[in-house]
Amino acid sequence: MKVTIKCWAGVATWRWVANDDNCGICRMPFDGCCPECKLPGDDCPLVWGQCSHCFHIHCIMKWLNSNQVHRLKLR
Repeated sequence: MKVTIKCWAGVATWRWVANDDNCGICRMPFDGCCPECKLPGDDCPLVWGQCSHCFHIHCIMKWLNSNQVHRLKLR
């Protein structure tokens, strides 16, 4: 069975309200999602740091849990 779409109308779009266009870690646009996720939206939310930069939550969590951050704390 083949279905042909004759007409469609968009009813809404969503966009994160962020002070940047891209994640400061993965450099992917906020309209998309981080490399860990398949779909943008609530499963890949944004977080803002005290520095006012914006990140995908998965990117900043991965960075905070990385060995590099732990080594910086030891100095």
